[in-house]
Amino acid sequence: MMNIYVANKKSRIENIRKNYPNASIFDITSTSEYEILRVLSPFYPHGNIPVPGMPNIKATCVEAVWQGLKVFESCGVDYTTFRNDTMRDIKRTVRKYGKPLGHQYGNQILNYADARWLIYLPTYLYMLENVPAVQHSLQKIKERLEEKDVVFLDYNTNCNVTDYSKPLSHAGLVKLYLEGNYPRIEYRTTYESITKAKDASISIEEIIEAIKRHPKFNDKKHQVYIEEIKGMDKPSMTRIMSMSGKKRDGWKTIIKDIQKSECNTQLSLF
Repeated sequence: MMNIYVANKKSRIENIRKNYPNASIFDITSTSEYEILRVLSPFYPHGNIPVPGMPNIKATCVEAVWQGLKVFESCGVDYTTFRNDTMRDIKRTVRKYGKPLGHQYGNQILNYADARWLIYLPTYLYMLENVPAVQHSLQKIKERLEEKDVVFLDYNTNCNVTDYSKPLSHAGLVKLYLEGNYPRIEYRTTYESITKAKDASISIEEIIEAIKRHPKFNDKKHQVYIEEIKGMDKPSMTRIMSMSGKKRDGWKTIIKDIQKSECNTQLSLF
């Protein structure tokens, strides 16, 4: 099998083709031009998706499960969301509903990290393994991977399942599934341990070297950030990712590209 990469759908297509010149580019978002690829979106209304913690309750899609189980100070589980088959107006936001309390799971309310492992990941896996249209799509992608690399386009590019600071890329989950490394609940401790070990093992020198190798690194513009990194007692990728630079100075692009290396290990800056 050839390699699988994940890229941001908002990136210029010519830049994606330049970065992956010999790859097939597949948009697997809900707005994809091709239905055979749209079916991989968590918003696609396949129907009969089990709702974790609620026996005999089914939802139209993975995203309907995730959004419907959200609990806010002003309201709880929304059963109408489970029935939304329009691929629109599914998200239940803080702006509309107020402070979130977590996700309902049986008789308990889960925090974000637990909800990812006990609700989102197993629900998306159910879709991958049990929906015929999805299995057909995956088979076609496997056939393409016999000949060429593949780039999945997604609006989210966070493929690190233990990074709870931002939404998870479903394209990253498809990648992991096809590679035989889908994150299952029984391996949660291992995933989190690897992430901590990875952070702990990175030295200041390695971090600085990786940043300086980036084509957009500018010594004059970015030296202040390098000095800040040098002053860290315990450097870790988590702390480095939280650094924010001035607008339009290229620093955020550098850090985002390092983050993307979680998805595209062969292009890793480390």
